Amino acid sequence: MKKLISIVVPCYNEEEVLGKFYDEVVRVAREMAEVNFEFVFVDDGSSDSTLAKLEGLAEQDERVRFVSFSRNFGKEGALLAGLEYAKGDYVATMDVDLQDPPSLLPEMYATIQEGYDCVGTRRVNRDGEPPIRSFFARIFYKLINKMSKIEMVDGARDYRLMTRQMVDAIIAMREYNRYSKGLFSFVGFKTKWIEFRHVDRAAGETHWSFWKLFVYAIEGICAFSTVPLVIAAVLGLLFCFIAFVMIVVIIVKTLVFGDAASGWPSLICVVLMMGGLQLLALGVIGQYLAKTYLETKRRPVYIVRMTDEDLRRKDKKS
Repeated sequence: MKKLISIVVPCYNEEEVLGKFYDEVVRVAREMAEVNFEFVFVDDGSSDSTLAKLEGLAEQDERVRFVSFSRNFGKEGALLAGLEYAKGDYVATMDVDLQDPPSLLPEMYATIQEGYDCVGTRRVNRDGEPPIRSFFARIFYKLINKMSKIEMVDGARDYRLMTRQMVDAIIAMREYNRYSKGLFSFVGFKTKWIEFRHVDRAAGETHWSFWKLFVYAIEGICAFSTVPLVIAAVLGLLFCFIAFVMIVVIIVKTLVFGDAASGWPSLICVVLMMGGLQLLALGVIGQYLAKTYLETKRRPVYIVRMTDEDLRRKDKKS
């Protein structure tokens, strides 16, 4: 009996590229005749015609399945939903913009048959990406690998092929604040990386601005490291020591020179710096408290409005 590969694809306002992506994965699936495929699209509350296009694809191809959210919950929620709805013996996650080349799937499947639990992909270059974004991306990976006990590969994409065992392990982690790149590394399992060169979007524009990527990086650091809390505590101790030394210096200077009134500009600078550091430390603590607060609410990561099964039931009734 043929194995089944599920391809999980998060979509948010991707009407321009959806058809091109479908044509490409169908072409690759035709080449891989030794396995069966299902295509699990997750409509993350799109405001364009993405859902309508998915409904059309589902009607013409029974391999196409979709999940549509009640609103936009973000890519992390979409990835989780796709993994939960996927039925395959193997599950691949990839972006719809064709920056994750479906043509790598045959090589990934052949590699996973060698005994690996996961075959991941990573870009070896960042051509076409703004230099400042590339710079901060490299800094982020260096920082998080020093702060965290798990290793995150620089240039790693969400594009990967996983065994059912690994997928079930990821689904079992029910945390609300999800950072998939970290979760993939956290569960472990035997992984091999395939390298490829950067590919431009086939159509449309990216939804990831510099600010969104920055916030996402903060999410990743808070999710897999408590080092920022340690840094805040160490800075507090350091500046308490500096303050004690300065008090001793001022007392000695006053007794020797009788000049206690000078130094107001430098004093203001010190006060401002200390105030800034206190706010920074409070911000770091606040981030962790906010994550804990959201986890204790136990809200769902996503809410489903409809699926392909609803569409097919409606067609049968009519």
